[in-house]
Amino acid sequence: MPKSKVRKKSSYQPSPATGPRASAGGSGAKMTKPSPPWYPGVMAAFLLIGLAYIVVYYMAAESIPFMNSLGSWNFAVGFGFLIIGLGLAVRWR
Repeated sequence: MPKSKVRKKSSYQPSPATGPRASAGGSGAKMTKPSPPWYPGVMAAFLLIGLAYIVVYYMAAESIPFMNSLGSWNFAVGFGFLIIGLGLAVRWR
């Protein structure tokens, strides 16, 4: 069986307009700034508050007046905090 020809590979160099941080318009690269140092703390706080709210609702809702009056809307409050925390986690750089 004949051997195939070996081609010389050129080194890959992406153009600035097609790099991973290029803007949608292709006119130039736009670098995204890293998140501020307080950002992970706020993100973790929202996630923990949401989790703690749902746990407290399950364990002590009948003894806390405002939770008792909200009824099933407590799930919306707890999951709202969790969704905000997850939204922050997606944007964390």
